[in-house]
Amino acid sequence: MISVNGVTVSFGGYNLFDNISFLINPKDRIGLAGKNGAGKSTLLKILAGEQNASKGEIAMPKSCTLGYLPQDMIHQHGRTVFEETESAYQEIKQLEVRIEEINNQIETRTDYESDNYMKLIEEQTDVYTRLDMLGAGNRNEDIEKILKGLGFSRKDFDRQTAEFSGGWRMRIELAKILLQKPDILLLDEPTNHLDIEAIMWLEEFMETFPGAVMLISHDKTFLDAVTNRTIEISNQKIYDYKTNYSRYLVLRQERKEQQENAAKNQQKVIDQTEYLIDKFRAKASKSAMAQSLIKKLDKMERVEVDDADNVSMNFRFPAPAHSGKIVITVEDAGKVYGEKRIFEDATFIITKGEKIGLVGRNGEGKSTMMKMIAKKVEHEGLIQLGHSVLMGYFEQDQEEKLDPKKTVFETIDEAAVGEVRKQVRGLLGSFLFRGDDIDKKVQVLSGGERGRLALCKLLLEPYNLLLMDEPTNHLDIRSKDILKKALIDYEGTVVMVSHDRDFMKGICNRLFEFRDGHVKEYLCDIEEFMQIRKVERLNELDLDKTGSKAEVKEISKISIPKPELIANDAEKKQLQNKLKKIEETIEKLELELKTCDSKLANPTEYEKLVNDTTFFDNYNKLKVRLDAEMKNWEDVSGKL
Repeated sequence: MISVNGVTVSFGGYNLFDNISFLINPKDRIGLAGKNGAGKSTLLKILAGEQNASKGEIAMPKSCTLGYLPQDMIHQHGRTVFEETESAYQEIKQLEVRIEEINNQIETRTDYESDNYMKLIEEQTDVYTRLDMLGAGNRNEDIEKILKGLGFSRKDFDRQTAEFSGGWRMRIELAKILLQKPDILLLDEPTNHLDIEAIMWLEEFMETFPGAVMLISHDKTFLDAVTNRTIEISNQKIYDYKTNYSRYLVLRQERKEQQENAAKNQQKVIDQTEYLIDKFRAKASKSAMAQSLIKKLDKMERVEVDDADNVSMNFRFPAPAHSGKIVITVEDAGKVYGEKRIFEDATFIITKGEKIGLVGRNGEGKSTMMKMIAKKVEHEGLIQLGHSVLMGYFEQDQEEKLDPKKTVFETIDEAAVGEVRKQVRGLLGSFLFRGDDIDKKVQVLSGGERGRLALCKLLLEPYNLLLMDEPTNHLDIRSKDILKKALIDYEGTVVMVSHDRDFMKGICNRLFEFRDGHVKEYLCDIEEFMQIRKVERLNELDLDKTGSKAEVKEISKISIPKPELIANDAEKKQLQNKLKKIEETIEKLELELKTCDSKLANPTEYEKLVNDTTFFDNYNKLKVRLDAEMKNWEDVSGKL
């Protein structure tokens, strides 16, 4: 569908990509991976035609259509949500104007047998066919389905787009792209600003989307659910894995270990060859052999080990001060903004050491509850902190509250007190602010850097209660994992709002759902909660269709396997047998290579073998066979 041929992108003499090539096939689901700054967003821009490559070409059929969702965009105002979303149907509107013109001509003309009249009839047929393909008759239904899936209610359809936050306006842009039904979707962080239910809906939409998808995301669960192929950008090159993100991480580690082993073995050969060159160079009778070894060494293609991005945050929360058993008491709490009631009658108790998650759709009151606990807004009912509770509050826009005129060092140094001031540089270093970075002004930092600085500021006090509203915004997957581990190890109490399911998994085992003006407690983790919500959502869809409450039938524990399942089992066994044979072959080849390596590492043996071309030919063939078997193993494992 799209062919990327020898593309190179250079900035100021530095190559971001160097001669990369790959294909995007119909129905591919590709996740782009790589460290920050590797060029993932740049690659999407080049594919979308927003930016040009320094060399190479992007080839695609003329009929191929693209839908591109960038991270940052300019939003249009002056329309309602429905009108703005309907603007996605530009082609349909143009075709409808044309069909009206054709119909008027057909009604007024009398030259029924002329060639022009017949061409007009043919064009009318073609236009009607195209309108039918684009689903012109169902457009209002499609608009409503996609807007509701992305979290809009029917009453939002007639509101002006200017009334919504940037995150909600991004959803409108996403809705427009999905309605256009392009052949290829290019999505840069599509889950930013989406709540959990909207992310789940998008995952389900992707399952039935007929075109190809290439996306960037820091949501590991979303990547695993949507993608079946991962392209990693590393060291100006690309590595193509026919698998999802989690499996790619395993294969990448295996590839790196193979590279390191190959590099070690090669270095042994190089060291031994250099030793022999030095030894023979001084002898006139051996000088020709020394020159031969020098040429061989010069021609040797050195094994490169990928420069993995091992730099990540490294921190843990300080030991919290002692607090009472009951940390937060909430009784009959509620909040009203003007005429709009957000929620009411919230009642619960949070005890010492608990990790609580607040979940639900955007706008249902999760962040409002956090502000109420932090005494930032007035509210109904009672919210009371327990004995000796010291609260740290990380707001959703915490990074925006930093003073833009101060440097990174000044921001932390001024907030630090006592002994902590002596550790400011070390603390900043653990959040990746090193060297000259600490002298940067806050206003020039990226979103991710400001988020890390705001988290760093949170560590300056030994809080025993942490309120964290979307703490993973702008953080990459590795930094999220570090923060997650720190929160799991933290001995104090945590109340968090997050739409990242992988991040919440393993931290929160008690959840409060904000929905339809009420707060409901779930004594389970996020995975079990998502299963419950999925069943409830299916029941709601049935209710919409039938107008009556859907019955939930108990699924029988005994079921008869379908023929296709039996066929799948047979294929699975064949693949397992094939995999076992490949693994045996790999083990045998590795043993043979190990024997060869031990000979090469022995100076006496090496001297005997140095002119034995048969040995080195066999050695190279073994390595080629091993690489082929490893590739074969990856393919069969992927199918399995």
